[in-house]
Amino acid sequence: MSVERARALRKVMSVKEVRLWVRLRSLRADGFHFRRQAPLLGYYPDFICLGRRLVVEVDGHHEELEQAAHDAYRDQVFRRSGFQTLRFPTRAVHEDIDAVVGVICQALSAASPTRPLRGHPPHKGEGRDLS
Repeated sequence: MSVERARALRKVMSVKEVRLWVRLRSLRADGFHFRRQAPLLGYYPDFICLGRRLVVEVDGHHEELEQAAHDAYRDQVFRRSGFQTLRFPTRAVHEDIDAVVGVICQALSAASPTRPLRGHPPHKGEGRDLS
């Protein structure tokens, strides 16, 4: 996976994606960290919260059958690795972004964290020994 490709994709985000990105970034205050166009399992999802294993996609309004099949396969790849995918049409992001963010927040709250939201694990030899 190419870091350069991810950077290039970030530069050509649609207006709707940028609008949603601004809202997702504000969720950091609640402990939810999203990345945009980050490499994941051979793909570059629009947005991903690794701590809650949540992928968020903004789909264009003219989805073709071939694209829909590709998206379904990609969602299956993510699901096999423990990720949930939420897809929103650009129209929903444009017309009711509050509802879109509400659905995302519900999914974040329902998902179990994959790691502690704060702090790092102790170094070897530090912390409590439970053995």
